[in-house]
Amino acid sequence: QVQLVESGGGLVQAGGSLRLSCAASGRSFSPYLMGWFRQAPGREREFVAAINWRGGTTDYPDSLKGRFTISRDVPKNTVYLQMNSLQPEDTAVYYCAHKTINTGWRDNGRASTYDYWGQGTQVTVSS
Repeated sequence: QVQLVESGGGLVQAGGSLRLSCAASGRSFSPYLMGWFRQAPGREREFVAAINWRGGTTDYPDSLKGRFTISRDVPKNTVYLQMNSLQPEDTAVYYCAHKTINTGWRDNGRASTYDYWGQGTQVTVSS
């Protein structure tokens, strides 16, 4: 099993920044990829970022490139999401996810291909 615990969410004004963390543990922790997703009320879960655990290659949807940055600390089994220039539309619950198997780079944004999820952390951006 793998346990993922997100932290760092909160309330921030538009234009501000937040850094989310996801601490991983468990015997089965062996990711090919770690990802961040978000879900706003009434909306589907949305891909935010992913990072190849071994090589550090990153992936983002075009809409978030330049504002969000994913990184990892391998010895600490921790993945981070730096979010800058936040806007009210970034308000959502942010989830960390673990993918064990490489199903192809094009699948990075497919939530169904991730096998472990954290409980989420709320990010609220006020206007």
